[in-house]
Amino acid sequence: MSAGVNKVILIGNLGKDPEVRHLDNGATVANFSIATTESYKDRNTGQRVDQTEWHNIVLWRGLAEVAEKYLKKGDSVFIEGKLRTRSWEKDGVTRYTTEVVGDQMTMLGNKRGGSDDNNQDYSSNNNDSGMGRSQQTASAASNTPDTDSEMDDLPF
Repeated sequence: MSAGVNKVILIGNLGKDPEVRHLDNGATVANFSIATTESYKDRNTGQRVDQTEWHNIVLWRGLAEVAEKYLKKGDSVFIEGKLRTRSWEKDGVTRYTTEVVGDQMTMLGNKRGGSDDNNQDYSSNNNDSGMGRSQQTASAASNTPDTDSEMDDLPF
């Protein structure tokens, strides 16, 4: 039996305000995109080059409610979750999208001059469909993570 790992860790800025829907079954879902930018020096020209990637994020239940209340375009956010590819048919054509289904989020401040002193951590215990029971925890995080924190495993 082989095991796999599906884990995504992103730090980026929101490209627009989250779009939030409240479903008939009582669940809340938030969709938004974040941009991550990698910089490198071009070998030929010596110029600094920025390469930006856009990532579609999906948050369910408690995390979606937090996103609706607190996240705005330009805000910096840490997202941890897993990749999901889904498909649908439109006009006889099958379309696909790959998303990051977040199960942990930390608001890092914003590009508009917000302070990093008020970082908030949020996590959710959702099942794969995003329809499971949600447990939201919030704690104020200082600029230095606690030694018990999972953040200690980050390479930066």
